[in-house]
Amino acid sequence: MDGVFDLYMRGQALLASGDHHSAVIPLTRARDLAPAHDSIREALGRALFHSGRYEEALAEFQAVVEHAPTNHFALFCAGRSLQLLGRHREACHPLAQAAALEPARDDYAHYRDRARARAFA
Repeated sequence: MDGVFDLYMRGQALLASGDHHSAVIPLTRARDLAPAHDSIREALGRALFHSGRYEEALAEFQAVVEHAPTNHFALFCAGRSLQLLGRHREACHPLAQAAALEPARDDYAHYRDRARARAFA
């Protein structure tokens, strides 16, 4: 059986090569072996997000935010997942938090503003 680190590294390599669907497999195994490791959950969330599995991605990003409430990237990705699920009003809060934590990130502000416009249109 592969160790957690080996599974994580295999998943990261697959992510880097753009093979998001395949990356889900080793990253899910790594997450199941080490559910408290935020780096694994974030990588799995990215693989799921880029595979179009937004509900599952959201769960991974939310788990990261539970452990690290100031993780701007996990907040941003949770918000983007909510947007792509059509849940724009719910997306406003994590996107606003991410934009506040990283004000230099124009993409964070852009998606925050889009969520607000869609939520209150």
